[in-house]
Amino acid sequence: MNEKVPLNQRQRTMLDKLLTGWQGKLTTAKWASICGCSQDTASRDINQLMKAGVLEKEAAGGRSTAYALAGNLK
Repeated sequence: MNEKVPLNQRQRTMLDKLLTGWQGKLTTAKWASICGCSQDTASRDINQLMKAGVLEKEAAGGRSTAYALAGNLK
């Protein structure tokens, strides 16, 4: 991961979970529930990490959009 990407505490929490054996799909609803924030905030956090190349969308989209670590980070 690029060390120049500034991460907030929610992002650090979720990346730690993803890097240490996350099971299941990561959605904005799960992010919001775990971090105690709104789904809008979760979406902004995820979008920032996608722009930085840390996360990527999984194939399915729409209401079931899920995210995973980018291929170069798995």
